[in-house]
Amino acid sequence: MNRSHIHLPGGAFRDVFAFTTRHWARQPARLALIMAAVFAATLADVLAPLYSGWLVDAVAHGVASEAIAWDAALAGFSMLIALALGAIVMRQVAFIGIIHLTSKMMADISSDAFHRVQRLSTDWHANSFAGSTVRKITRGMWALALLNDTILVALFPSLIMLVGSTILLGWYWGTMGLIIACGSLVYATLTIALSLGYVAPAASLANSWDTRLGGSLADAISCNAVVKSFGTEVREDDRLAKIIAKWRHRTRRTWVRETINGTTQGITLLALRAAVIGYALLLWSRGRATPGDIAFVLTSFFVLQGYLRDVGMYVRNVQRSVNDMEELVEIQSQPFGIADHPGAKSIRITNGRIDFENVHFQYGNHRPPLYNNFSVSIKAGERVGLVGPSGSGKTTFVKLTQRFYDVSSGRILIDGEDISKVTQASLRSQIAIVQQEPILFHRSLAENIAYGRPGASQAEIEEAARLASASEFIARLPKGYGTLVGERGMKLSGGERQRVAIARAFLANAPILILDEATSSLDSESEVLIQNAMERLMVGRTT
Repeated sequence: MNRSHIHLPGGAFRDVFAFTTRHWARQPARLALIMAAVFAATLADVLAPLYSGWLVDAVAHGVASEAIAWDAALAGFSMLIALALGAIVMRQVAFIGIIHLTSKMMADISSDAFHRVQRLSTDWHANSFAGSTVRKITRGMWALALLNDTILVALFPSLIMLVGSTILLGWYWGTMGLIIACGSLVYATLTIALSLGYVAPAASLANSWDTRLGGSLADAISCNAVVKSFGTEVREDDRLAKIIAKWRHRTRRTWVRETINGTTQGITLLALRAAVIGYALLLWSRGRATPGDIAFVLTSFFVLQGYLRDVGMYVRNVQRSVNDMEELVEIQSQPFGIADHPGAKSIRITNGRIDFENVHFQYGNHRPPLYNNFSVSIKAGERVGLVGPSGSGKTTFVKLTQRFYDVSSGRILIDGEDISKVTQASLRSQIAIVQQEPILFHRSLAENIAYGRPGASQAEIEEAARLASASEFIARLPKGYGTLVGERGMKLSGGERQRVAIARAFLANAPILILDEATSSLDSESEVLIQNAMERLMVGRTT
């Protein structure tokens, strides 16, 4: 767990707000329209109490039959209706604007997060639960929607209301403006301090357990076949129950702190209400305020109180949104595992010769290095077997060839080109791999076979399946090439998945082929079919 999430919530707030601001900057015109509409609507609320006071004074100081009193009352009434109508129209403009702003931001954020996650290192993916990663992204997306609503159509108008009411009341009675300004400042400061220093650390810890809960659920469900095979459903229930208990404790503590925070805010508002109403009565008792003035003060305060009461909720929403977004922002700040060099060009592999020249490589700070001044040449079209005990570097050799890692020194050449100087996508698209446990997408067989060549025709897909000895079992399926294979291909047997992977390699038609113990876990019948298919596949390729 990132310790800064617990001890330094302000850092998370800065990161999240910087992240949000960058996305706001992509839509400046829309953001300006929203803020202008919100400002106009809130200004109408600031002025409404003033005209309510005029209306009360007109009613209190005359009768309806008097033209002056009637005109004054009608003017006050007309202004109240006009302000209310204007506020409705402006809020509608703001709401439509924020719908477009937020939906675009959510789409961008999900696309950006997927883009980055796809390009993070294999080590990062090996150490991360897929379910947890999905949960971080989706939770962060929806938290952004709440953050946008809270800041733009809640906190921003509250600030306008506070400043506007303070100025307006202070214009009539300076002390009244001072009371409202000081009381509101104390309330806002207390609310922010409690939210950041008291509620946020607990909420951040609760979120970390929420992420862990999602990861544990995904881990157990995705490995359900193993659970069933060992009859360990009860054990998995108990394991999850311990995580749920910890999640429940952390979440309950967060909710209790939020309740205490709300109660403290309510007491502070009550004290401010007593001060404002008490001073208004004092003004009236000394003849310095008319009934309309009292109506003006009371209406202004109750409108302002509604905004201030909601400020507590809004600050809590901001705090909750930031806590929910910080893991998403953390993903966005993760460096790419291996980045393309500036100006990297695409590689065109024609022959498939591979040369390791004086390669030095080690994982992190591990000692000793796995490769030290290692050189080897594989000729174009040559078949080479890598033999050695576990940990001797066979898999690493393959990963370095695909540039999943960069070497510490030396270089790796393919057809004479240094692979560190070319784009990774162009390199890997020309290297086909058939793994010991091939992974398939939960898509149709045709889509899986054509994954390396998405524009392939149906005839080319079927020819690749025939060469991979896969066409017969596909023909027996009810939907043939349109059959969905299940998550990671679980609807197919091991041999069937392997043949689909070989068909995929056939269709990719890459000049370099990697076979990662592709027959080591198969029955004899499947092994014969796959070996025959691989013999055909290896023809003319560096393997």
